[in-house]
Amino acid sequence: MDVHEALYTTRAMRRVRPDPIPEDVQARILDAAVRAPSGGNTQGWRFLLVDDPAVKARLGPLYRTGTERLWTEVYADRVAAVASDPGDPDNAATGRMIRSAQHLADHFEEVPLYLFAFTRNDPTGGSIYPAVWSAMLAARAEGVGSALTTILGFFAPNETLEALGVPEGKGWLLAATVSFGYPTGRWGVATRRPVHEVTYSNQWGEPLGFEVPEPLWTTGNLG
Repeated sequence: MDVHEALYTTRAMRRVRPDPIPEDVQARILDAAVRAPSGGNTQGWRFLLVDDPAVKARLGPLYRTGTERLWTEVYADRVAAVASDPGDPDNAATGRMIRSAQHLADHFEEVPLYLFAFTRNDPTGGSIYPAVWSAMLAARAEGVGSALTTILGFFAPNETLEALGVPEGKGWLLAATVSFGYPTGRWGVATRRPVHEVTYSNQWGEPLGFEVPEPLWTTGNLG
């Protein structure tokens, strides 16, 4: 797969089929992940794959409770905005995101595979997140959809570590949870604010100097 296709189309795919991910595909995803840059080349990470229905059954209620708190606490203003004016383009986009994220919560146990990424002595995430993103890009190359979430680590860290058997007192922190599955929808380029609206040049607030009003890679580049 062309690297630009992977970069432009690896968006959150939360609606997936329950079909299992073959072990050889899992191996290629993880092997790509561990090749990512690592601070001091220490690879101070651990990955834990979960496909056991019993483990997912323990985590599912925690995830749904965390998702509910996300809507009522962290994203309360955005949820209210969607309810008050669903026709506004920004609110409509937020509404789609909310429905997609809620779908993952409602069907947590049906997702075939999860990757839990743990780190220690990495307060910025500068080592673990490149590895996680490499796993997601590798999954895209395999036709596997993924979505990164921090809900369990944020709202139920201790309960999640206990459910996963993570040893106490060793400093391990859950940095991210990634769902993997073969998507029910189509791949596409995610809609984002253009680079010139979110990037400055040399000094904060100074114009970038060029504009990119439309994606420089589109599905029209395929074949």
